[in-house]
Amino acid sequence: MEQSSQVQKEVLLKERKSKSGLKKKGVFREYAEAAIIAVLLALFIRTFVVQAFKIPSGSMKPTLLVGDHILVNKFLYGIKIPFTNKTLIPISEPKRGDIIVFIYPVDPEKDFIKRTIGLPGDKVEISGEKIFINGNLYDDEHGFYSKMGRTAAQMGEKSHFGPVTVPEGHLFVMGDNRNHSYDSRFWGFVPLTSVKGKAFIIYWSWPHWKRFLHIVD
Repeated sequence: MEQSSQVQKEVLLKERKSKSGLKKKGVFREYAEAAIIAVLLALFIRTFVVQAFKIPSGSMKPTLLVGDHILVNKFLYGIKIPFTNKTLIPISEPKRGDIIVFIYPVDPEKDFIKRTIGLPGDKVEISGEKIFINGNLYDDEHGFYSKMGRTAAQMGEKSHFGPVTVPEGHLFVMGDNRNHSYDSRFWGFVPLTSVKGKAFIIYWSWPHWKRFLHIVD
């Protein structure tokens, strides 16, 4: 009888350990599955919907400042095939005045952010601080012309530019800080296929903390 009782105790102990082990494995599996789903969801959102960028220079000042962290709407201009510049599902194209993030034509490893000025087929001409689109004066409400710094003096050479015609499938872009921006005036046009998305909100900024959740215009 004693041996039988001892055997039963050992069997019960083994069952408890087995159940405990299964429970631990079950909990670990649940956490692992949740983590994998979260990572996949984040990658999906980053690839097709929204991506975060940090402003590294003052070329878009005063609209965007160094230290601004922005979100870019990647879905707005269409769904692209990952790791390519090919658009799978076209939705819309950049409009004049949109602030866009794009692959820098001179160095594909870098991303640039500028404002769209000229659309495909537009004739762009710059005279002093005036921009003409197809012969008409452009309402340049975002243009900022700083007179300070060496770059501003060098930009004097670009105070008269064009006229140039924007090729089909391309954009002419400029930084809002006109005298401190390396843009289409220097390296040419941006292919539409290189556009990643439109900047729409500053989600964080340091040390400019008052710009938190500021809409980009």
